Amino acid sequence: MQEGWIAVNNIALMAFGALAIIGALLTIVERDPFRKLISLGILVGGSVPFIVDRGLLDVAIAVALIAPLSTIFILMVCGRGDQ
Repeated sequence: MQEGWIAVNNIALMAFGALAIIGALLTIVERDPFRKLISLGILVGGSVPFIVDRGLLDVAIAVALIAPLSTIFILMVCGRGDQ
């Protein structure tokens, strides 16, 4: 029974690692600021489970609170340039 859970954990780690890598690559490639912020969100979504896995729950909570708030503020600043 234990071997099944280990396989599921490995699959989840590979999926989160793929999300982090895809987010990093998209952040490098994108030129539009809005799309760059979306890809940064994908990067954060893929990296937070690794922070939790290390037992740094206080850091994970801080990242989970700071990342969306900073994204909202940056989107407001980027939107002002279009007007």
